[in-house]
Amino acid sequence: QVQLVESGGGLVQPGGSLRLSCAASGSIFRIYDMGWYRQAPGQQRELVAAITRGGSTNYADSVKGRFTISRDNAKNTVYLQMNSLKPEDTAVYNCLMEVKVVFTTTSRNYWGQGTQVTVSS
Repeated sequence: QVQLVESGGGLVQPGGSLRLSCAASGSIFRIYDMGWYRQAPGQQRELVAAITRGGSTNYADSVKGRFTISRDNAKNTVYLQMNSLKPEDTAVYNCLMEVKVVFTTTSRNYWGQGTQVTVSS
């Protein structure tokens, strides 16, 4: 009953920028870690960026310096600002959130539906 809805994907030229958003709704008590993953055809899913509730971040080496992950706890939303995009960034991007549902004592992971990012001239 927790839903994650992603937006912001699309087609962009190399060197361009996109901002992905992922908003959670439902019976949410608290959201802990948030992250963005991506998977290109024939490739393994990889962690792009992660952020803790306190704001600590980690990035894949391939995107470090170009991408920025952020979150708005009041809106239950995580963002991924993608700058200087390259063709190799083309993939389906999925958000992940570790969510504690109301009236439960443990947390579990929830995934967004995925959004396509295509970088091409």
